[in-house]
Amino acid sequence: MNTSISSAPSASSNNKDMAHLYKWHTDNWKRSAAIIASMLCLASCAVRQQPLPTIPGATGSGTFPAPGVSQPFPTSRGDDNGSLPGIITQAKSRWVPVRWAELPGFEDDALFEAWNAWLKSCERPGPKFAPLCSDARRLSIASSAEQRAWMVARLQPYRVESLQGVADGVLTSYFEPLLKASRQPGNGYEHPLYKAPASLGQRKPWYTRQEMDTLPEAQAALKGREIAYLADPIDALLLHIQGSGRLSMTEANGAQRTFRVAFAGTNDQPYRSVNQWLLAQGVTKINPWPDATKAWAAQNPQRVQQLLWSNPRYVFFKEEPLSDMDAAFGPKGAQGVTLTPGRSIAVDPGSMPYGTPVWLATRGPAGSLQRLVFAQDTGSAIVGAVRADYFAGTGPEAGEFAAKVNQPLRLWVLWPK
Repeated sequence: MNTSISSAPSASSNNKDMAHLYKWHTDNWKRSAAIIASMLCLASCAVRQQPLPTIPGATGSGTFPAPGVSQPFPTSRGDDNGSLPGIITQAKSRWVPVRWAELPGFEDDALFEAWNAWLKSCERPGPKFAPLCSDARRLSIASSAEQRAWMVARLQPYRVESLQGVADGVLTSYFEPLLKASRQPGNGYEHPLYKAPASLGQRKPWYTRQEMDTLPEAQAALKGREIAYLADPIDALLLHIQGSGRLSMTEANGAQRTFRVAFAGTNDQPYRSVNQWLLAQGVTKINPWPDATKAWAAQNPQRVQQLLWSNPRYVFFKEEPLSDMDAAFGPKGAQGVTLTPGRSIAVDPGSMPYGTPVWLATRGPAGSLQRLVFAQDTGSAIVGAVRADYFAGTGPEAGEFAAKVNQPLRLWVLWPK
């Protein structure tokens, strides 16, 4: 979820910035692992505010073909030869029209895997895409070849660049943690997750994380707002960074239940990177996250509260049920539709509108991705023209994948003709 950029909650919260650093291990999420593995199509298998690293070749050094260089693919169609439209300028980007041949891997993507994400976008389409939704629904049972031919006929690809003409950017990834929790405190579960307090809108910014732990008036405002309790404060921090997650618990009647805690707002305090705080303390091993942080906390229990207080921002949640159908999808993003693992991205809405189909190409430590995705979310650190956060899915395998993703990126928006 998102924290502040959009009025609609985003699934990646304030965490998109750090999403690429986080992985998680918990017990059983084999079903999501299978879904993620099939949708990511990788040989192996994270809202998120840390400065982006310098990427070698980020101005077109050869990691990708130079902008404008056609990437031939086998085709018998004669439908990519017409005159090109003009450049489209957005608030934070410019779109340069290109031939479909420029899109790397366009002939190879299993488009049917992306079609669920397209149908999700059609639940809340923008004015440019609403007229295409009846066709998109009809094509949900079509072959990839038919879907591809329809896209070529109805859409125009545009290479996304900064206003200064830079076509290279950065891809990170985020995921939805799955954690054990308790409805009541005790038996080692002592770290609460809160619903938004009634006074949240009456005081801006609201109390800092430290003030929430120490000031009687802040504690009084939070009394009775507990959703659940976690056993590890770093787990709670992980949820705050990712912006949403799933909790598994045993209810008072003995029933086993898994539900989602979704982003519901923040205290409007600035985000401070816990990793940067650790580095300032002389800690050299901060990855993989959160494992390295948990190891440091176990060795320095007297300083854990200081570590948590180093980040004044706090995320509030809301409880959402999970149906069998919901289990295959992520939380709602800033567009207001549920995210599809491997096919939804968070973007800067100043670069492209929510619901836009986007061609994504990246190569790096997590592997190569060339595929159709949809701009359905945002995050406070997802800023700039060619910047995206890739939703990897739910559970430990998704977290391990997301932790690897911090690599060069190119994007092409697919805009109605």
